[in-house]
Amino acid sequence: MNLIDTYEPILKARRDEINARLQKIDSDLGKQRPADSEERATESENDEVLEEFGSTGQAELKAIDAALSRIKAGTFGTCVKCGDPISPERLEAVPYTPFCKTCAASL
Repeated sequence: MNLIDTYEPILKARRDEINARLQKIDSDLGKQRPADSEERATESENDEVLEEFGSTGQAELKAIDAALSRIKAGTFGTCVKCGDPISPERLEAVPYTPFCKTCAASL
């Protein structure tokens, strides 16, 4: 099995999972809030956490989309910095990584 057959479905499934989670976050952030000031303070803290999850999800989506673009371009699995192959262990850990272990460590 080649890299594309292995990782394209993994990346697409993760993208779908993140999109579903982001839709839920948007829905939760759009809900009416209680009038009670104590509950409002708690809800405000919860909103901050949801917004951070949303930001993290957006960043991961960008990385996944970039990896899917590299698949289409035929460059997936090759470090964008040095051009060396990305190890299978690294791709297994972070399927959307654009960098080999050496280049990632130097960032």
